[in-house]
Amino acid sequence: MRIRTGFEIIYDCPDMVPMLLMLSVHPSRREDLETPDWVRTDPIVPVRQYIDGFGNICSRVLAPAGRFVISADFIIRDTGLPDDYEPDAEQVAVHNLPDDSLIYLLGSRYCETDRLSNLAWSLFGGTPLGWARVQAIVDYVHSHITFGYQHARPTKGAYEAHEEALGVCRDYAHLAIAFCRCMNIPARYCTGYLGDIGVPIIGVMDFSAWFEVYLGGRWYAFDARNNRRRVGRVLIGRGRDASDVPIANTFGVANLAGFKVISEELPDAA
Repeated sequence: MRIRTGFEIIYDCPDMVPMLLMLSVHPSRREDLETPDWVRTDPIVPVRQYIDGFGNICSRVLAPAGRFVISADFIIRDTGLPDDYEPDAEQVAVHNLPDDSLIYLLGSRYCETDRLSNLAWSLFGGTPLGWARVQAIVDYVHSHITFGYQHARPTKGAYEAHEEALGVCRDYAHLAIAFCRCMNIPARYCTGYLGDIGVPIIGVMDFSAWFEVYLGGRWYAFDARNNRRRVGRVLIGRGRDASDVPIANTFGVANLAGFKVISEELPDAA
């Protein structure tokens, strides 16, 4: 499968402003790129990239005063297969977990395990260990939260998302992650592209959030908002929660004036 993917983000900047962007395809998917995913700017400014502590590609730019456009338009190959499904995947005991997974057991900015632990154990303590327990968490979060773009709020964490029962994809992911961590299952936040491939088109295309859990010696993708196996996920970044993988951090005033995301299936190359 070939997927045309990209974005255009427009800012109005009263003055020069440094920006830190996370808009490049994750290193784990670089070999799948059919065309480069260069981050372009208008006006043209230098773009310097580095790898952050979570293994994501970050870009640094100094935006000039005035209208500033950031964009990319590229093609990436995908297997066309839905998310992996392994219902027999076992939960790994905490003392046997790899060292680098342990950070994903801890509470974080938007995943307040301390406030949700008692609730998590009351809801899921009787479920089977492993895949079935994660799926029970996903089922609960999917049915508990009502989706709506008007419910988005940058300060909302998992606890508030549960109390309000309203949110967007990041809120579904944060709540599911927090519950998994409370149940001693490492879980990490993912952001990237997820087009409406093989499903009805709903709403305006945006960047998407899902999460991954560590079971049976590897990581698996789960999606509490959609609660179905999807095709064509293109990963941008992973972290503890959304605070680790924002598409843009601006160190000064930058007013968002336009926003467009593309992720659509293309015909096979001749």
